[in-house]
Amino acid sequence: MPSRSSARLAALTVAAVCSAASTVVIAAPAHADAVRVHDIQGTTRISPYAGQQVTDVAGIVTGVRTYGSSRGFWIQDPNPDADPATSEGVFVFTSSTPKVAVGDAVTVTGTVSEFVPGGASSGNQAVTEIVRPTVTVVSGGNAVPAATVVDAKSVPAAYAPAGDPAANNSINGLTLQPRKYALDFYESLEGMNVQVGDARVVGATDPYTELWVTVKPWENRNRRGGTVYGSYDAQNTGRLQVQSLGKTADFPTANVGDTLTGATAGPLDYNQFGGYTIVANRIGTLKSAGLERETTRKQKSGELAVATYNVENLDPSDATFDEHASAIVNNLKSPDIVSLEEIQDNNGATNDGTVAADLTVTKLIDAIVAAGGPRYDWRAVDPTDNADGGEPGGNIRQVFLFNPQRVSFTDRAGGDATTAVGVTEVRGKAALTVSPGRIDPANAAWNSSRKPLVGEFVFRGRTVFVIANHFNSKGGDQGLTSQYQPVARSSETQRHQQAALVNAFVKDVLDTQKNADVIALGDINDFEFSGTAQILEGDGELWSAIKSLPKSERYSYLYQGNSQVLDQILVSPSIRRGCDVEYDSVHLNSEFNDQISDHDPQVLRFKP
Repeated sequence: MPSRSSARLAALTVAAVCSAASTVVIAAPAHADAVRVHDIQGTTRISPYAGQQVTDVAGIVTGVRTYGSSRGFWIQDPNPDADPATSEGVFVFTSSTPKVAVGDAVTVTGTVSEFVPGGASSGNQAVTEIVRPTVTVVSGGNAVPAATVVDAKSVPAAYAPAGDPAANNSINGLTLQPRKYALDFYESLEGMNVQVGDARVVGATDPYTELWVTVKPWENRNRRGGTVYGSYDAQNTGRLQVQSLGKTADFPTANVGDTLTGATAGPLDYNQFGGYTIVANRIGTLKSAGLERETTRKQKSGELAVATYNVENLDPSDATFDEHASAIVNNLKSPDIVSLEEIQDNNGATNDGTVAADLTVTKLIDAIVAAGGPRYDWRAVDPTDNADGGEPGGNIRQVFLFNPQRVSFTDRAGGDATTAVGVTEVRGKAALTVSPGRIDPANAAWNSSRKPLVGEFVFRGRTVFVIANHFNSKGGDQGLTSQYQPVARSSETQRHQQAALVNAFVKDVLDTQKNADVIALGDINDFEFSGTAQILEGDGELWSAIKSLPKSERYSYLYQGNSQVLDQILVSPSIRRGCDVEYDSVHLNSEFNDQISDHDPQVLRFKP
């Protein structure tokens, strides 16, 4: 996938083009006296005036956006109607810097448009706007309509209505029920001045000057202040994104668990990167919760410690090697085996055919030694150029690090990018045909995706098979705030195919040696309750060990204010049956604004 920065910039460019192109002008204007803001917004998600010209729509300016691709301002009618389903606010898209100020009373003539952030193919909801406007300032310095308070009492517990089957499960045409569904409640406030108070941060400040808060302090809260995502059927309704209309330098630098004390207020917008968003012209005072990075315990002499860690497109030009090394040595306590995901080739995103990653890996190993850790050995299989997805030219792959003072690697020659690893029997025990090797690399399930890396290790005389995975990403899935409910998760199809292949391979090992120790781990890019995990687990061939943790502790990644599982370590029955299995999701990245990766590493300790 492209870097998050380039993806965001591309999307903003598309947004600008789509906003300008989405206007449809109809010659006959709606009568000025008959059209108020709430008339334009209507009682569904789509304006009854979409595509029509409206004249002299009155309102008070509540916010002005002078930056980015969606410049304009919000107006709100100070004289609302009695229908809770009709919003009293609307965005006026000017494309250039607006010439109005907060508190101006204005009239707007223009065309009503339904702009879909991210484009129609994204499945996102539309934002009702007035485009190509002619704006008249009637007076200045007026009182801004009081902000509507959004809190635990006002937001319904149910997330969204089921979509209309006749409209491909779209909720666009359904009459809003703001007292029944959270998405309907937020939509009924689209464009209006809203306010939250003493809001806990559930998604740290990111590079795009955004953070996430919750207005429901006890909704699936974990001990570190986050909101845990534990089921497709139990959405966290209290989450809201916060952006700012002020200077970037003034935006709070927050971690999960911090609080914005006092009022955070501004127009309620909707965007493709998080859905409903308070675009704040007033932000509460940041109160730190003092969140600290976690440290796991050191494995005992008879315990094998196996870890997975997505190091997020690591290449030799990065400045994070020392921090990653410190995390492995000091926070993970130097596991015996580390599966690394997203190791890039020796020149990173330079797209020149380079596939070797020895410089990248060696630089990390040297940094680990400098941090006081062991000198790890390593094994990997170089991919075919640009065949495994990820950043073009980067050639990301999984890599095994292992401490040769504690564990040995069984090398079996012949493994390369296109050769499939198999299972054979040697003296009554399972063995790999090549080690390291890749599972069925020619299978279409791995198109533009990472192929699993398999290795045969020995710890205290016991063979342990380790499968390092990095499944297909969730790119292309509809967002939680999509107009389609329930949302479509198209990316699951490929992950399900990948999970089936890994499970079949594990089954081959166990059919050869029933009590074999097998570990499948890595960035599974799916939840522990997902269909992907169920296929991986199969009929008991594997078990996701993160399920040994309380539900409130099951997360390795944060997305849109949801603490959730993407990284997993799954184990075979011989490991699961042991009374000594210990799992730790070591939270040192996902909850922090200064993260060096967007994933938290996972550690499993057991006695083979």
